[in-house]
Amino acid sequence: MSELRFTVEHEWLRTEADGSVTVGITAFAQEALGDVVYVQLPELQAYPEGAEVAVVESVKAASSINMPLPGTIVEANAALADTPELVNEAPLAEGWFFRFQPADSDALASLLDQAAYDQLIANQG
Repeated sequence: MSELRFTVEHEWLRTEADGSVTVGITAFAQEALGDVVYVQLPELQAYPEGAEVAVVESVKAASSINMPLPGTIVEANAALADTPELVNEAPLAEGWFFRFQPADSDALASLLDQAAYDQLIANQG
């Protein structure tokens, strides 16, 4: 597994062997949301950075999942349609939301690494 990168919106990104990037929400985010009851998955198309691409609804709130970098979504996690609780049970594994081909693969380096993300959540706690 390659090194994870993070956004300040509590999304994680992992580069796969084929160059695509898998996106999900962090354990911190899913704990804040509570029990996830519904996930609206994104369309397979190109999006600019910051575009709302998915929605996750929990017993507490609804939250948008935004495109962390410009690129084209190539796969959505269809398992979440029937079992949205995967987001709670395995946020860094089976609970991923989508995979995309980044417009610029070097842009991932601009996101937070594990140490910077740990500092971010420590400051929010």
